[in-house]
Amino acid sequence: MSDAPAQEIAGSTKSGPKAKPRAVVLWAGMTAGLAVILTALLMLFIMPSLKSGPQNLAIGIVGDTAMIEQVEAVLDTQAPGAFAAQPVASADDLRTAIEERELAGGVDLSGETMQVLIASAGSTAVSGTISAAGTAIAEVFNLDAHVTDVVALPESDPTGVGVGGLAFPLVFGGIVPVVAYRSVLAGHRGWILGGLIGFSLVGGTVVAAVLQFMFGSIDHSFWPVAGAVSLGIAALALPLAGLNELFGAKGFTIGAMAMMFLGNPFAGIATSAAWLPSGGAVIGQMLPPGAAGTLVRSVA
Repeated sequence: MSDAPAQEIAGSTKSGPKAKPRAVVLWAGMTAGLAVILTALLMLFIMPSLKSGPQNLAIGIVGDTAMIEQVEAVLDTQAPGAFAAQPVASADDLRTAIEERELAGGVDLSGETMQVLIASAGSTAVSGTISAAGTAIAEVFNLDAHVTDVVALPESDPTGVGVGGLAFPLVFGGIVPVVAYRSVLAGHRGWILGGLIGFSLVGGTVVAAVLQFMFGSIDHSFWPVAGAVSLGIAALALPLAGLNELFGAKGFTIGAMAMMFLGNPFAGIATSAAWLPSGGAVIGQMLPPGAAGTLVRSVA
């Protein structure tokens, strides 16, 4: 009995020097690992913005062959790779192509003044770039440039902040309900599925209501926008629930992280996918936040 305390003291004395270096190694490793994760997050969320810009924006040009060639030369000089110009037969055809989202904008050189046609509702960044390019073209031809916004944003949200800010609500609306319904209705798969579908419909309607009646970001497309947002939420929530069902918490965590750290920064909702680096745009449009954002802009 008398030897036990002595042995415990001796044991603790021997393990002390080993425990301290091990703790230091763990501390250093965790600190370095967290620093790497922080750097990766900064790259994911900041690099798309730093490397973004116009790339192969489809614009139409109305005019004779010589004028079109001159315009293409000006665009290649002013902004190499920014535009993909194509001839259009008439001003009416150009306007229709913009309204149907086949072209991002265009230039009409068929009259005495040059008309620059844009669609700010598609993206204020894109429309601003096309307006600036139109001014440069007008200077070359010594013409006055008149800008016409074919598809304008609502007056109550002239910069498109409402629709542009949908990325995080979409991701949040897809991730959180999965956790909530599985916690409250554990083991009841049918109820969980019904809850996720029901929330998708309600969530889409609520978001559309906020955009139209509180922010004024949309005018006459309430139900199409509600449907698009509902599809976006469901496209996030249902696969995440499936991953959780098949692979447990690890499957859900990996899926949620992919949506949060890839789908969110590469969604391009604020500027449109055409503004992102080509690789990032492809990734973003393959994931639900980016695809849903494009759909919302299309119907809005």
